[in-house]
Amino acid sequence: MSGGTREGERSPSSNPASGADSVRVPFIYRLIQIVSAWCLRRLAGVHVEGLQNVPASGPCILVANHQSALDPVLLQSSCPRTVYTMTKSTQFASPFFRVFLGWTRTFPTRRYRVDPQSVRILLRLLGEGEAVCLYPEGERSWDGVLQPLRKGAVRVLLHDGVPVIPVGIEGTYDVLPRWASRPRRGYAMYLRFGAPLDLGVHRTRAEREAALPEAEELLRSVLRKLSGEVSREAERVSNGRGLEMTGPSTAARNLLG
Repeated sequence: MSGGTREGERSPSSNPASGADSVRVPFIYRLIQIVSAWCLRRLAGVHVEGLQNVPASGPCILVANHQSALDPVLLQSSCPRTVYTMTKSTQFASPFFRVFLGWTRTFPTRRYRVDPQSVRILLRLLGEGEAVCLYPEGERSWDGVLQPLRKGAVRVLLHDGVPVIPVGIEGTYDVLPRWASRPRRGYAMYLRFGAPLDLGVHRTRAEREAALPEAEELLRSVLRKLSGEVSREAERVSNGRGLEMTGPSTAARNLLG
């Protein structure tokens, strides 16, 4: 990693605040939430469902599909508690972004490989009672469809005692797809927090490895429903139209608890 922080070093944002942040949102974070929410609503319609599924305090992992660079902005501006998230380490090369990402409680991870340091930061945050968001695809989708899930991300979910909240994001791909240079108006964005997943109890590494395929399949199935992908596919089959990324998903609502 270039810039002032090498990939093997912690950036300023990797020093998490105390667990009290889970309940008492820091001022600068709250200010960014308000500004981000205002900007998003000026850009597109924003619909949030299932917030009652997010614990008010204590550790939890939010697991979301990744359609757009707007995803963390939408999620963090819509969730009432502080949510930590990770992004590719190259974003921290710029001093300005390094400071801003620290304000938004973002810490670096190296893409396309196992990054023990980011995992340690994540586990420490959970131990301090924080909420952390993971995007198990590892990168934004090129076509708005859920990509294969990274096994390393799924392994993290199998640590006992931490609630896992699936989050479906729909519509951000329409507003700002990965290949676009600027956002587009006239679309709606949906953020759906599903009921906590039951991934079982796994006390040993061997048990976690054995449970990995089933956990991966469950997570993929739930994320596809919450993000509206299943309903869009059904609609495409029934009426012969192309895949659409707009409009609320009725199937997704069934998973909101």
